[in-house]
Parts: sequence; C-alpha cells; structure tokens
Amino acid sequence: MTERNKTVISQFLLLGLPIPPEHQQLFYALFLVMYLTTVLGNLIIIILIILDSHLHTPMYLFLSNLSFSDLCFSSVTMPKLLQNMQSQVPSIPYAGCLAQIYFFLFFGDLGNFLLVAMAYDRYVAICYPLHYTTIMSPRLCVSLVVLSWVLTTFHAMLHTLLMARLSFCEDNVIPHYFCDMSALLKLACSDTRVNE
Repeated sequence: MTERNKTVISQFLLLGLPIPPEHQQLFYALFLVMYLTTVLGNLIIIILIILDSHLHTPMYLFLSNLSFSDLCFSSVTMPKLLQNMQSQVPSIPYAGCLAQIYFFLFFGDLGNFLLVAMAYDRYVAICYPLHYTTIMSPRLCVSLVVLSWVLTTFHAMLHTLLMARLSFCEDNVIPHYFCDMSALLKLACSDTRVNE
C-alpha cells in the first residue's frame, strides 16, 4: 500500500438508516417499542423458567440462555441507534466501536451455538427417548452451555483484536447504524488480509 496521510481516528460517524426527517419521530417510536418488546419478552421467558420448577429441564436451560443472548444481542445495537436518531451528530468512539463489534459477534455466535445444543437435545429426545435422561445429564447440559460461552468468547475476541490492530486514515463514515466489521475493513488504510 502507498503511504497516506495517517491521522488517528478517535470516533466514527454512523450514517444510520435513510429515514426522511419528517418520519424520524415515528420510526424512533416504532424502534423503541420493538426494542422494549424484545427486552420484556426475553425477560419474561427467563423469569418464568427460573420460577417454575417444572421447567428446570435441559431444553429450558438452553432456552433461558438463548433468551438472555437474544436480549443482549438486541441491546448491542438498538440503544445506540435510538440515541443517534435523536442526536445531531451520530457518532461512536473508536473504543465503543470495538466493544460493539465484540459484543455483536459474541451474542450472535452464542445464539448459534445454543441453537446447536438445543438441536442435539431434541435429537436425543426423539431418537433415544428411553436413554434421554441418562444422555442429557445436568452435567452434559451445563458443559454444553459453558462450551458455547467459552467458544464464542474466543471467536469474538479474535476478531476484535484483529480489528484493533488496523489503522484508519481520513475517512471515518460508516454507512450503517452500528459498527459493522465489513464496513470498518473498507475504511482501514492498513493491510486487512489477515482479518478477511
């Protein structure tokens, strides 16, 4: 790459969604209602599973973790979107952008790993119904959940650290409402082959 004028980027501008100004408040209310519904729905699922002893089974252990993951996943981007819809300068600091990338990857991957564990649980329940309680022991279920958390931690950390090593030049405009990894790779003025 050719050497360009390198300045330290301390924040990125998020362009957000292409919403006309006259519809801004309507979309803000719509997104706020959707976000609050997501949070409330997932919290209700988690609380009901904790309170009802009949739901203390492998499937509901995975489901409560999946609900927690979904609650956190939507909380990674939506509050910043709602804040930027009300702000005149929709920006995010560089450290906040890296944190958003980490948690976006972490909770997105966690949901996928938990769905795999749930699929295995249903496979055992259907194909080996008489051995289900032996195979899906509490120890195995907790191990699957912990393994999901550990693997997603390392995956998200790897991509975040690879992103943190990049340098960014003059352009700091991200054409999304959150710090998308592919958009940041396009803004980088250092070599991105390792990231890709």
